[in-house]
Amino acid sequence: MSKSLGLSIAAARCPRCREGSLFSVSLLSYRKLSEVNKSCAVCGANFHPEPDFYYGAMYISYAFSVALMITSLTAINVLVDVPQLWMYLSTVVVLNIILLPAMLRYSKVLYLYGLSKLKYRGY
Repeated sequence: MSKSLGLSIAAARCPRCREGSLFSVSLLSYRKLSEVNKSCAVCGANFHPEPDFYYGAMYISYAFSVALMITSLTAINVLVDVPQLWMYLSTVVVLNIILLPAMLRYSKVLYLYGLSKLKYRGY
């Protein structure tokens, strides 16, 4: 039974077999925050196609941060009559700290799925 593309991305699975995990630790771990495994434990796919491959994922992570900032600032403007500067700053800082593991990981997942030559082989 093959997994869908969306479920594989959400679960951070191998792009080739959609079963092996991309990361060695869970999403809730702040240790080895976004360290990608060298290869898939199931099909042996190489997750590091070239040296420093994941540096490009910084652009996706930056886009996540900008989207988070715009969303939170808009929500504050809608929900609070007269927002104070501390409300904006504390909301953005706290949300970035809480969502940092997810943003770093999923930027690498999306980068690998989008730019690597690993294509799904429905074994």
